[in-house]
Amino acid sequence: MSLDKATVAKIAHLARIKVPEEDQEHLAQELNKILGWVEQLSEVDTSGVQPMTSVVAQTLRQRADVVSDGGYPDTVVANATDAAEHFFSVPKVVE
Repeated sequence: MSLDKATVAKIAHLARIKVPEEDQEHLAQELNKILGWVEQLSEVDTSGVQPMTSVVAQTLRQRADVVSDGGYPDTVVANATDAAEHFFSVPKVVE
């Protein structure tokens, strides 16, 4: 795929980026180089390579999934402008 000046102008318009007319040709050449590198990457045979999320094999630490009230309700509502019995009080919004 090769980009020309008109395509760069269209991409810039869609991305809401102001690209001056004199810079569009240079930008087209730069984008064509990037697309060339991407095409080279698609030529690499990766059929025997397992997908990975990290370069280091690791497992995430997990905590016990326990339901609790946190143990400190007074601290949670300490900065509330209006609290009632460890709950936040808010104005009625539906009539």
